[in-house]
Amino acid sequence: MPVTFTARMGTTLLLLTCLLACDSRQQQVSTGSAPAKMKAVPAELVQQDGQWRILRGGEPYFIKGAGGSHSPALLAQSGGNSVRTWSTDNAEAVLNSAQQNGLTVMLGLRLGKERHGFDYNDQQAVAEQKERVRQLVLKYKDHPALLAWGIGNEVDLFYTNTNVWYAVEDIAAMIQELDPNHLVTTVTAGIDKSKAELIAQRVPSIDYLSINIYGGLENLPAHLDSIGYQGAYVVTEWGPTGHWEVPKTDWGVPIEQSSTEKAQVYRHRYQQGIAAAPERALGSYAFLWGQKQETTPTWYGVFTEAGKANEVVDSLTYLWTGQWPLSRAPSISGFSLNGQTAGQSVHVKAGQAVNVQLTYQPGSEDSASIRWEVLPESTDIKAGGDPEARPQAVVLTVTPTEQPGQMAFAAPQTPGPYRLFAYVENATGKVATANIPFMVDGH
Repeated sequence: MPVTFTARMGTTLLLLTCLLACDSRQQQVSTGSAPAKMKAVPAELVQQDGQWRILRGGEPYFIKGAGGSHSPALLAQSGGNSVRTWSTDNAEAVLNSAQQNGLTVMLGLRLGKERHGFDYNDQQAVAEQKERVRQLVLKYKDHPALLAWGIGNEVDLFYTNTNVWYAVEDIAAMIQELDPNHLVTTVTAGIDKSKAELIAQRVPSIDYLSINIYGGLENLPAHLDSIGYQGAYVVTEWGPTGHWEVPKTDWGVPIEQSSTEKAQVYRHRYQQGIAAAPERALGSYAFLWGQKQETTPTWYGVFTEAGKANEVVDSLTYLWTGQWPLSRAPSISGFSLNGQTAGQSVHVKAGQAVNVQLTYQPGSEDSASIRWEVLPESTDIKAGGDPEARPQAVVLTVTPTEQPGQMAFAAPQTPGPYRLFAYVENATGKVATANIPFMVDGH
């Protein structure tokens, strides 16, 4: 039977309807001075002619956003209009910087997670968390750059205690009372019938669903239809195929896409999963407008550790503006070790000379330089984006050749799994990245 939940925006009552089966099982910064006058810009969710949309200051507002607060000026220059945070850490600086660059902010409100030991049966802990959130909402609710509140991030990842949704509702209802000017949502790790049903029943005070999804984003509109959800949504994390979704080597490590492959994937998934559903999709936040170590130093960030933009930034510029930037990043079309690609599970002997072939284009420039790096395979693998330690680079002796993209190096003496990384940079400072896992066998 139909299950409904009500989203409240100020004095406006909005009915969102989910036709959901009840028998399915649960599955799974920048700094800046404060604006002269702190006055909120009202945002609300409306349905007009069968289409959900955000009105901000009374005008339609489609989110062209990115997660992370690195280089807000470049985000704005690239056609973006919003940033997402996962907490209120450095919130004042992020909000001020966003305001100065004409951006809005989906401000994350960090909640305790079951997988980190938070107990949603502990009434005192839940009450203390709500009070902490109340103080944060009161502190930032009048900032003119604020667009929406994101209650928690993937509190449903690897969880068993569904009482978390009652706590989320308690906070959502409180925020609607404290701040009638901004949107309220909660962020899930994917979505299925059972999860959507729980949220519809237990969290009626959110305005829309926020969904993190990587592989499968292109099928999200059809998936939402299949579970009967007809409400609005924002994709709050999306990007390359996740490290848990890709093929693996014969020793079990995931094979990362090159930045060229990622740039293509970003375009395809955005066009199919977001742009193709204008009646429900309110926009998105691409992941990650920054850099982080997660499985590798290059998997998710659209910048290198040195802050250089890769090809994905070019793709996002195209998606947000309809035009490619004048200066284009390099691209990579082939990468092999001893004539083998990553999908062939490369094995070498300790100390063996390894021949490398990288095929690339320099982008909008005439030439590009290549930096090589070998890292041991990470052993500090976490879940849900939790912080990881970067492996220590191996001392690498490179024997260059006269052919661009070709070189040789001596395999490490210590047996085990490694990756060879290639960073191709042109004169504009834009890069392309790729890596190949390889296994060093004993002598």
